[in-house]
Amino acid sequence: MFKWRYSANAHLRSVDNMELSVSTVKCLIENLLQKQQADYDEVIETLFSQVSGLEDSPKTPDPQFEECAIQLWNWTVTKNVGTTISKNQKAKVRHVACSVLYCCEPENPTEGVIRKQILMASKTGRTWLDCKEPQKADHFLRLAVKSLETLYSQLISRGDGAADIASSKGDVEKDLLRVLSCQAESALSQGNNHEAVVYVQRCKDMLLRLPKDTAYLSLMCYNFGIDTYNLKNFEDSAFWLSQSYDIGKMNVKYAPGSDVQAKVLRLLATVYLEWDCQRFQEKALNAVNLANKEHVSTSGLYLKIRILLRCGASDNHVRGGLHEILESEVSLDVCLSTVKLLLSADREVLAFEYLKHVCQRFESSPDLGTALVLNIELLLQRGKELLGKQKIEDIITGHYTGKQLTPQALTSLHVILWDKASQHFEAKNYSEALQWYNYSLGFFKGGQMEPNVAKLQRNRASCFLKLKQLEKAKEAIKEAERCDPDSIFTQFSIYKVAVLENNVKKAAEAVSAMGQLSRCPVAHEDKLLVSENAASNLLSLAAQIALENEQQETAMKALESLCENSKDEAQVLTALRCLVRLVLSTIEKSSDEMRNVGLDALLLYIKMALQIVSHQTHMNVEQRTDEANWFRKIAWNSALQCESSPDRMRDLFVLSYQLSQSCLPDRTLLMGQKTCLLMAAAASLKLCRMSPCSDQTEELTQALEHIQICWEVWKTLKASGSFPTDPTDTLLLLYEFEARAKLNDAKVETVLESVLELENVETKVLEIIAALAMEPPAHFPLLCKKALRVASLSAQETTTGGPGPLQQVCPQPDQAVPPKWRVRGGGPCAAGGVGLLRGGSVHHRGHIRRLPRAGDPVAADSGLEHWDIAVQPGSVSRG
Repeated sequence: MFKWRYSANAHLRSVDNMELSVSTVKCLIENLLQKQQADYDEVIETLFSQVSGLEDSPKTPDPQFEECAIQLWNWTVTKNVGTTISKNQKAKVRHVACSVLYCCEPENPTEGVIRKQILMASKTGRTWLDCKEPQKADHFLRLAVKSLETLYSQLISRGDGAADIASSKGDVEKDLLRVLSCQAESALSQGNNHEAVVYVQRCKDMLLRLPKDTAYLSLMCYNFGIDTYNLKNFEDSAFWLSQSYDIGKMNVKYAPGSDVQAKVLRLLATVYLEWDCQRFQEKALNAVNLANKEHVSTSGLYLKIRILLRCGASDNHVRGGLHEILESEVSLDVCLSTVKLLLSADREVLAFEYLKHVCQRFESSPDLGTALVLNIELLLQRGKELLGKQKIEDIITGHYTGKQLTPQALTSLHVILWDKASQHFEAKNYSEALQWYNYSLGFFKGGQMEPNVAKLQRNRASCFLKLKQLEKAKEAIKEAERCDPDSIFTQFSIYKVAVLENNVKKAAEAVSAMGQLSRCPVAHEDKLLVSENAASNLLSLAAQIALENEQQETAMKALESLCENSKDEAQVLTALRCLVRLVLSTIEKSSDEMRNVGLDALLLYIKMALQIVSHQTHMNVEQRTDEANWFRKIAWNSALQCESSPDRMRDLFVLSYQLSQSCLPDRTLLMGQKTCLLMAAAASLKLCRMSPCSDQTEELTQALEHIQICWEVWKTLKASGSFPTDPTDTLLLLYEFEARAKLNDAKVETVLESVLELENVETKVLEIIAALAMEPPAHFPLLCKKALRVASLSAQETTTGGPGPLQQVCPQPDQAVPPKWRVRGGGPCAAGGVGLLRGGSVHHRGHIRRLPRAGDPVAADSGLEHWDIAVQPGSVSRG
């Protein structure tokens, strides 16, 4: 009793749930039919998920629900054209419509209802197959078969109208064959080959009653054969292809054409060939012979040669197949492909024998040149150069006697000749390379204007240059220039000759032309230069050639052009390094005037390097630091050599400081920055003293800028440690006092106060300040008196047992130092007195340090250490 109640309640809940699902599906269908295109996807997905609950529910006839299913199906049909909905969406909508229709199936459906079920179920199954969803397709294909069987039973049971019944039964059987074929396709796609065979066998049995479907079933098996062949499942592929051919033979009238049957047999032969040629060679040959008997084709004849070669057939058997090709109407390309096939199978004798017959067969053809070129190519590949040259000479003779090659064949021949010449050139066999280039030149008429002639002449010129035949090289280059003057390669050839002739002017003109042409894209040239930087690489090579010939000036012009035109940062920096080395080597041997010219060039190169490393580049941090450090050291060491040129000294120290900003910061680097800025400020003050009063403002302003930056660096340094004996504070205040005094800046008094606040300020420093306060254009008598008064008091303290003897500091240019304290030699004494460093050494506390000369490989810490010592209190004198 309890169990019955539970079952009844469950049934009631099931009915309620079904009614709810039906209501939901109805609403969704009505919603979809009224929706705009953009909203299809969401509604279709919701419908598809809802309908799964109906498939397992009891069937309940509902005319309205059935009408919804039909409307939904018809809606899908209207969307069949174009891409209104996707194939997958179409499958889902058909899935819903068909499921709803079967859900409304009455207990005894009419023939009309059954036919609707058959149509919708078979179409839905087919659509799922097209979407590569065979498992979803199987359900609807089974429903279609069941409905077909039901309809067939109804037709048999009626018994009236024998003719109508026979026609209807035929339609049912035709529909059943289609559904069974779909089931076979589904089974095969899921790897169930045996099941697919069963379905196809049922279809074959039906062909006796449906002969018109012979071609359909045959092509279906052919497609199965292709699918399994692509999966390398050769056994199944051979079965399906055999089935395709056999089905086609069941009824010749309704079978596919002989060309299709031949195609089936050729694929079958290919399957045997790739499966196991030795094991199935007889079957493969039988299949291809049968294919050629059905329908002779080029592919069939070629396939037969492939099979014979793979099976290791004798030369006589292969000759028989080759004879069949020559006897049939095949193209020259097929014959030449057969020649290559023979060579790939190591049948060289047969290949050349057959090629000879091919040339005879196509003797009157305009495409004969293609065969002749192939013959030459094959001879050269096998090292038969002498015979190949004879053939080439024959073609050249024929070229001028009415037997010209086609443009395509001639191009192929030129490629062969140039490749052969290139091989000899790389092997340094320049005479032989020249001969091959001359063969190519033999096909061009004298005076012919063509870019290829220019390339050819440039290549010939390269051979002549290697053979030391300069005059012939010049003639070839002249021809190249006539044909293609705007080629960077032509200008490069002109440049090479100019360098060999030591013609500096012509070499410079060629470099200038190359620089202008390098801004244009460089085309692929003779397989030599294919990188994006081909033009820049040529300029780099030009510099190398000039250096090898000891023409430094020309090399520098090439490198400068490279720097101006290359977009490769690494390449430009490498070129700048080379330029710097070349300039430094020149400076050491030059007179003062030429030395200044060299220093100006050096400044320009270092500025270019600074521009690259200080901007956003493709270099990583390590590369950027390495490059900046190298140029920073060069700027530093070069500044040391500018004793008589304070403007260049200042610029180089400023550059050294700016380059250091691209390096990873540390204490040593900060010390170097401080020294650079001190030296730059000192040099600016010296320039100010050398300038007329009206031109001093700019130099003084620059000096103040360097001083202010130096204060910031010095504060950072002092925060990192103690510097008890470092006079940087004093030096900076002295420099700032001089600059502000000469600018008539009111802040000069504040600077003096800062000096007085220093611990143990020396009498000499105060006397220097007093002198600076009155040195024109400065005029600060009160400050002068104040400084002298403090100095006097300090001196009295010293004589009465004050702090002790004052050590000498050299913070100030000699013009501002009283004569009794001036250091012998003149020049700025800041940070060690650059103007005093003549002998290459600095004396400090009994030690002598040699100054690094420009161009020396100076380590970062060594240069900095040298100048840190130089600014310590102590005597400085000439070396």
